[in-house]
Amino acid sequence: MTMDIVHPVTKRWPPRTPGAIQLYSFPTPNGVKVSIMLEETGLPYDAHRVSILEDDQFDEGFLALNPNNKIPAIIDPDGPGGEPMPLFESGAILIYLAEKTGQLLPAAPRVRYEVLQWLMFQMGGVGPMFGQMGFFVKFKGSEIEDPRPRERYVGESVRLMRVLDQRLDGRDWVCGEYSIADIAIAPWLRTVLVGYEAREIVGWDEFRNLPAYLDRFLARDAVQRGLAQPPRE
Repeated sequence: MTMDIVHPVTKRWPPRTPGAIQLYSFPTPNGVKVSIMLEETGLPYDAHRVSILEDDQFDEGFLALNPNNKIPAIIDPDGPGGEPMPLFESGAILIYLAEKTGQLLPAAPRVRYEVLQWLMFQMGGVGPMFGQMGFFVKFKGSEIEDPRPRERYVGESVRLMRVLDQRLDGRDWVCGEYSIADIAIAPWLRTVLVGYEAREIVGWDEFRNLPAYLDRFLARDAVQRGLAQPPRE
C-alpha cells in the first residue's frame, strides 16, 4: 500500500505526483546517478531542484532528510513494508532502487558482489579524487600557487582512470553487463571533460577504452533524460 509522505522536506518541495518517488537533487555527477537510475528503471518520480549554488541543501526541511547536507536524497512513499522510505547517499540509493526493481544489480552472488565492488570503487576513489581534482584544476583551488595539491589529485585521478581503462579491455561495461556500477562511474568521467574541462590535463584521448565507453553510456536515451534532471524551475 502506498503511503502519503509526511516529512519536513515537503514544506519546501511538495510532491507533485501521488505515489511517485521524490528526488531531491542537483545535476552534479552524484545527483544525476539517481535520476539516470530512475529513468533506466522506469519508476515514476518527482525531481526537485535543490540548488547547491543557492545553499538550498541547508534548508531545514532538507537537513531533516539528510543531516549531512548533500544531494541527492529520496523519499520512496512505497518503501519496505509499504511505508515511506527516506534515503540519502547516492550509492545506497542506487542499491535500493536496484533491489526494489530487480534491475541493474545481478542476483547471482558472485556477479552481484563484483558490481558492488566497482560501485564502492567509485564511491571511495573516483568521486572523492575527481572532485578534488576539479577543485584544484577548475575552481577556487586553481588560485593556489603551491602546485603539489593539484599534482596530487590529478595524478591520482589519472591512476584511477587507468584502472578503469584496463578493466574495460574486452568489455562494453565495467562488469560485462550494464549495471549500477556504470551509472555510478560514467557521470564522473563526463564531468572531467564537461565540468572540469580537463581533457588535455588527464590525457583523455590517450586512453584506449574510456572514450568509447563514455560514448556508449551517453548514447542511452535514459541517460540523456536523467542528465536533464532536475529541471530548472
